[in-house]
Amino acid sequence: MISIISPVYNEKESLKELYQRVAEVFKDKKFELIFVNDGSTDGSGEVIEEIAKKDTKVRLVSFKRNQGKSKALMAGFEAAKGEEIITMDADLQDRPEETPKLISELSRYDLVSGWKKKRNDPFLSVVFSRVFNFVVGITTGVYLHDINCGLKAYRREVTENINLYGDLYRFIPVLASREGFKVGEIEVQHEQRKYGSSKYGYSKFLRGFFDLFTILFLTNFKLRPLHLFGLIGGVMILMGLIACSYLTIVWFSGEAIGGRPLLFLGVLLIISGLQFFLSGLLAELIIYYKEN
Repeated sequence: MISIISPVYNEKESLKELYQRVAEVFKDKKFELIFVNDGSTDGSGEVIEEIAKKDTKVRLVSFKRNQGKSKALMAGFEAAKGEEIITMDADLQDRPEETPKLISELSRYDLVSGWKKKRNDPFLSVVFSRVFNFVVGITTGVYLHDINCGLKAYRREVTENINLYGDLYRFIPVLASREGFKVGEIEVQHEQRKYGSSKYGYSKFLRGFFDLFTILFLTNFKLRPLHLFGLIGGVMILMGLIACSYLTIVWFSGEAIGGRPLLFLGVLLIISGLQFFLSGLLAELIIYYKEN
């Protein structure tokens, strides 16, 4: 069985067409279409219920309030019954007709991400996206042209081994790669938005860089936090000791140092460095007890 998961937030106008196109694409296959209504206020839930009454292959998971795309995807993953899983946005900019290409690539990859080579988005959105994808590739080693493309195909074991929260849905390929899964991408067509307006503003790109730091920490230091906190703490302690050593030499030469800002800075760096080091040590202890 193939499970198609579509997070929905105020996409009432596109839902019936999305269902019809998905049903046409998979008419000769066993599939289920799971709509995750993420607290829509425009009547999207009622439209999905109407569709589900007519076709038992359509299922609805509904949140009472908006929880965000990560929570919506996780709910869809938990509800999915298929061994092959597709995610796609409900705005119809991702074409359902592209999904068979992604599924065919699952013979080579565990996760296949779409690449919107020719994007029908505002110019600034395209520029910001390309910069973001470049930075993510450099910092994580997962080089995709369009890491945040909503159109993806997964083997079931991938969705069972990733945990999404906040805005981490942007980094699903990175999380999957860190779990040892093979990640690839394939070019897909991108259509103009036909109904409604985009729910994403430019602020999402700024939030994306903050989330990138979260991903780098989780993927590199989740099981060894002392390596990060200890490094930061060690550098701060070293800088503090250098400052205090210099002031000690000055003091022995007969000059007063009590009112020098450098003295306070040196002491502050040493104390802060010790706090960072001890925080990393406590984190290591927490992980140790959790693992055992």
